[in-house]
Amino acid sequence: MSELKRIFVKGGILSPNELKQIIHHAKTLGLDALHFGSRQDIILPEHSENSESEILNKKNFNTVTDTSFQNIVCSYVSADIFPSTTWLNGSTYLYILESFKHQPKVKINITDPEQGLTPLFSGEFNFIASPHEDYWYLHLNLSHWKEQVYYPVLIYSWDISKISQALEETCSDAEDVEELFLLVNDIFQANNRTIEKELIVPYKPFPYYEGMNKMGIKQYWLGLYWRNNKYYLNFLKDFCDFCLENRIGKICITPWKSFIVKGIPTESKLPLEKFLGKSGINVRHSLLELNWHLPVADEEALALKKFIVMNFDQNDISTYGLTFAIVTRSAKKIYFTSIVIEKNNVPDMMKQYTVRPTYNVLYSEKFDPNSHKYLIYAQDVDQIELPGLLMELSKLYFEQLGENDDDSPNIRENEVPAKKQVHQCSNCLTVYDTDYGDALNEIPQGITFESLPDDYKCSVCESEKKSFISVAI
Repeated sequence: MSELKRIFVKGGILSPNELKQIIHHAKTLGLDALHFGSRQDIILPEHSENSESEILNKKNFNTVTDTSFQNIVCSYVSADIFPSTTWLNGSTYLYILESFKHQPKVKINITDPEQGLTPLFSGEFNFIASPHEDYWYLHLNLSHWKEQVYYPVLIYSWDISKISQALEETCSDAEDVEELFLLVNDIFQANNRTIEKELIVPYKPFPYYEGMNKMGIKQYWLGLYWRNNKYYLNFLKDFCDFCLENRIGKICITPWKSFIVKGIPTESKLPLEKFLGKSGINVRHSLLELNWHLPVADEEALALKKFIVMNFDQNDISTYGLTFAIVTRSAKKIYFTSIVIEKNNVPDMMKQYTVRPTYNVLYSEKFDPNSHKYLIYAQDVDQIELPGLLMELSKLYFEQLGENDDDSPNIRENEVPAKKQVHQCSNCLTVYDTDYGDALNEIPQGITFESLPDDYKCSVCESEKKSFISVAI
């Protein structure tokens, strides 16, 4: 990262005009593409200073090579398209992000526990929405503390930026959370609230986030992903122009090195599909490819991913709900994936020789990235062994899926929920349930799947009725 230039975009939220400014900046550096980072920032593959950097900084961006600064991550990208806490909406995120007047030196996450796209616990200060309107849990993961803890009170939405700054100023002086709480209170009297229930985050399978999908009744959202994480400037500029011409106001970077555009008017759907087609942009990658974290500009990691995905595809392996990361072994690394492929460092005495790399395979407890605990599945294995080991893990995941769900508030001990037949889209896994109907397609409750018209289409991916299969849940 010290050789790369990062452009911090608070929460990964850009207007088309703002992205055009960054594209212009990248072109002045002689670049033809840029990368997205796992903290919803933009990364340029070369380091160069010029007057354009100063212009960007004046326009609410921070262009830095100093790794002591960090971008703020938030789950605004999931608002209105994935499950959400009832009181939390896009405008709340925007207000909180706007209230940050300082550039944090710690990783801050501001997230909704009901969505599964943005990591909850990958920061040092993790603000997680509570059931109480405008109040947040605060999870602390500080390097000089032996364990992760929760702040003793809920934090008010409009205090998050001030609390973050006070925490950053005092956390290095505190030995535990009680002392930290007292130090912060000496700086800032916040509008806190008592914690009535501890935070429980139920496991949610990783969502599919690419392609054109319905958003409400009259709008769509689009997710775009490049296999090599190189987003070419000429296409991005034309795409920004399209957004401006069609009254599309926001472009959101995801933590998975991709981006999502929300609020696409119905009348713009066909022109956008034609534009993407003419530009040769492929959508609807399989989850075998989408659910990966790779280091930026790491050709070796990209080649390893392609090798593994090719083996998955040849063996018809399902990875629905799982996520993967390829990393270099580090004691301080914070993971937020189900399965980690960890490359071992070569011993100093062996660096003068050509040595084949070895890898460790780890998986999160119950395959839940929010569990904080990773278990070792294999150590010091060769690359050729990785696909087989990962296929074993994927089968183990499906075998245990739904078991030991002790945290589910809706299932009492020794109570087995009754199964029911529903119809599921075989392409995007959307479920049609007679008890609920399909609000997006204006189908009321009580209408059986068999009674739906022959031209019925999936409300998410618009697959035909014949694409649905009967399943028990």
